Order: sequence, then C-alpha cells, then structure tokens
Amino acid sequence: MQPFTTLSGVAAPLDRVNVDTDQIIPKQFLKRIERTGFGPFCFFDWRYKDDGSLNPDFELNQPEYQGASILVAGRNFGCGSSREHAPWALEDMGIRAVLAPSFADIFFNNCFKNGMLPVVLPEPVIEELLARAKERPGYALTIDLENQLVSDQEGVIASFGVDSFRKDCLIRGLDDIGLTMQHEPDITRFERSRDANLPTTPVLA
Repeated sequence: MQPFTTLSGVAAPLDRVNVDTDQIIPKQFLKRIERTGFGPFCFFDWRYKDDGSLNPDFELNQPEYQGASILVAGRNFGCGSSREHAPWALEDMGIRAVLAPSFADIFFNNCFKNGMLPVVLPEPVIEELLARAKERPGYALTIDLENQLVSDQEGVIASFGVDSFRKDCLIRGLDDIGLTMQHEPDITRFERSRDANLPTTPVLA
C-alpha cells in the first residue's frame, strides 16, 4: 500500500449529499478480479452520456479538475452497499483523499484499508472549500496527515481527527497483509516447529 504522509493537489468539488457506492462504481463493473482498472468507470452514470461521450455538466469533467487528487463532497459520502471497489475506483481515478462532513461507516473503514484518507470536517468548512474550488480554477489543498491539518496557499484551514492506529498504518503504508507480514519471522518459526503430520502452509522465502 502506498504510504500517505502529506498530499498536495487540486481539489475537485462534488457538491452532492448521499453519494452512494453504486454511483461511485456501478454494479456492472464489479466483475473484475483485480483492484486496478476501475478508474474509467468511476461515477460512470454521471460522467458519461448514453452515447459514451463525456457529460459536460458533470462537475469532475470540467477541465480545471482534471488530475485532481482531493475530492470535496457533501455529507454521508459512500453510503449504500459495502463494496470495497468504491475506494479502488476513486484511487484508480487519482483521488487519494476525500473531505466531507460525514461518511458511511463501511466506506470510511475501506478507505483506510486501501491507502485513502477520509477527512471529516465541519459542514461550514466543507461548504467554504466547495465554494473556493468552484470559484478558483485549479484550487489546491495540502493535507498533512502527521499534523492533521488541511491548508491552502492562504494558510491553515482546519485540523481534523484521525484514529492513531489508522494514522500510523497510512503513514507507514501498511494494509492488513502488511501488518501481518511484520510478524513473518514468528510465523515462519511457528510453521517450522509444527508437527510434520499436521497440515502445512507455504512458508515465504
């Protein structure tokens, strides 16, 4: 998992509430077995017209938001089904952090497991960020995870809370597998000491 320390990038406004996971990545695209390749289908129903061309009315299709790595959205972002494909699709689209007044619990947890930072900020702060992103083409933010601060060129905008364990995992780039593999010497030692008649599992070299 790619470590998350400090992120600076264009902030794209998605001024909508209750954005559900079926809008983030529709069900017909969940057949892939890889974690990558979902980016082109992210927000598919909003992003494209029926003929497959880009919908110019969709916020994230505007030229000033191309290459955005930060998404600013309304409350209850990521509601709906529990599909982990939602953060996969956002990350594959280039988004590394989502700022919103609130998140659906499962989506919130899935973000941390996939190297993405969900930042909860008060609704008035989000409304101000949405307004700035709309009014200033290329508006950029910096998210400092270590110090838990969001800032722009004018200075610090807000601080945010984050669970200390999740913060440490993001900074070190450790997902659940990475956390387990920190104990690889102990796992190997245990496997080699087991009775030869018992079932075995492969030992990593």
